[in-house]
Amino acid sequence: MRRLIITTVVLFVAVIAVTVAYFKNLNTLGLHTSETMRYIPDDAALVFEFKNDDGFYDIFAGNKLFAAVVGQKQISELDTLRRQLLTVAPLKQFFTGQNTFISLHPVLGKTVEILITATAAKGFKPQELDKIPGQSNKTLLVSPLTIDGKRGYSIYSGVLKKRFYLLNKANGLYIASFSKELIDQSARYQPKKDETNFLALPDQQNNNSLANLYINYGRLNMLFATVFKNKNTEIFKSFKLLSAKAALNLNFKSDALLFTGFSNIEHDQPAGYLNLFANQEPIVNQLQAIFPSTTAYSMSFAVSDAKKFKTDLSAWQVKAKLQSQKDSLFAKVKAETGLSLISEFNNALGHEFATITTRYQEHYAIISLNDGSAFKPVMVNISQMTTSDIGQISYRKLPFFLLGDAFSHFDHPWFIVLDNYLILANSESEITSYNDTYLNHKFQSKLPLYNQFNKLTSERGNVAWYINFKNAQPILKRDLANDFYNNFECDETGWKNFYAASYQLVAADKNFYTSFCLSLNQPDTTSKVR
Repeated sequence: MRRLIITTVVLFVAVIAVTVAYFKNLNTLGLHTSETMRYIPDDAALVFEFKNDDGFYDIFAGNKLFAAVVGQKQISELDTLRRQLLTVAPLKQFFTGQNTFISLHPVLGKTVEILITATAAKGFKPQELDKIPGQSNKTLLVSPLTIDGKRGYSIYSGVLKKRFYLLNKANGLYIASFSKELIDQSARYQPKKDETNFLALPDQQNNNSLANLYINYGRLNMLFATVFKNKNTEIFKSFKLLSAKAALNLNFKSDALLFTGFSNIEHDQPAGYLNLFANQEPIVNQLQAIFPSTTAYSMSFAVSDAKKFKTDLSAWQVKAKLQSQKDSLFAKVKAETGLSLISEFNNALGHEFATITTRYQEHYAIISLNDGSAFKPVMVNISQMTTSDIGQISYRKLPFFLLGDAFSHFDHPWFIVLDNYLILANSESEITSYNDTYLNHKFQSKLPLYNQFNKLTSERGNVAWYINFKNAQPILKRDLANDFYNNFECDETGWKNFYAASYQLVAADKNFYTSFCLSLNQPDTTSKVR
């Protein structure tokens, strides 16, 4: 899985070490070529675009964030390969100044490899590549090859002890990879007519962008199936079920990776749970302030109109053929308690709700209420109480039907009402633990590093995924493929270098304004919760 580290290197190579001086001298990018992206095999979930020139690489030297992501050894290897290739005149002419696309591809279900895709520079003569084998030297051995009737070259670096493949895909479009399997697969791939796998940026926006990140949410499942050994991981689950494509631009920050842009929903495809939030207006997010300081990852939701959300959720559940099961469950609740629970809950529901997993693998749901004291008797009526405040709900799957897919993990939960918050968990001990957290204010919002990170994120939104790398480490160790996890645990590019990441969706014109943030860890001498 070492190559997966190299994948990460190349994906972020254009973004992480940018300086203000670079922006002052930035040459505008060439026109965005959506046709080029059509030839990227359709199993790619992520594509990174940047302009390949000397200045782009020179600014990386000595940058702390870039070194943390990549590792000094990997930086040296990439720089060595680049410089070796640029000693070959035809390759230098081919690479320099061109918009380059780096895509991630699952290969044989075992690893993730990178594919480089670019068109030849204007005036480039394909026959020049035929001179490459004659320019081989002791450190760079170049051999011609043919794959699926297409001409290419196998380039072996004696310094790195690695082989690199370059292939003329079609009409001046070239692909390259360290993986022979991926080159073979890509050589055979033919784009379907009128099929678009990635969202294209407007030309002007692309021209003014230093680098872009393209995401096909529908392909995330294939990527996660390779990276994670736990095929049922909850991490990023809702996003994997979203039928949408995103195009994000780089924003400069010396100690954080920031991308912003749009996710456009494919309205002709089956709707996922997150589609429901595109029909809302963004609101200020406040619920994260009471998440435990031990939060490993969380998924937060915010609605401007709770009643509309519940109406849309009900319609979505009808389309998912859940109505019969839902009706049967709530009819049983009505018969045994006399409560019209859906109406009671809809009237009590506030504007925010979330699911949280802690470093100790505790699972919580936190739901804001309009009036907690008024709703508590409803909860007592449908539960078996063990104390005056804590009880276990007597019916299964209520959170799933009342709030949707993201709450399916809470099948037969315990509860407590604290002020205007309904807290759910899967055991009484977890409820007791959160009660202690709440009463003693052991919140992530009391941590200086969290508040520093939070300033990088959007204050208003509708969906927010968050991960704290240190707290998530035990869960990632359990869920990630062993080789991938071990690299990050033992390598200099380890989890210790990063504090957190977030991915936010903000409803805008039935689609989502989108932001992604990854921050470097900072020294903190006041890490204990005050």
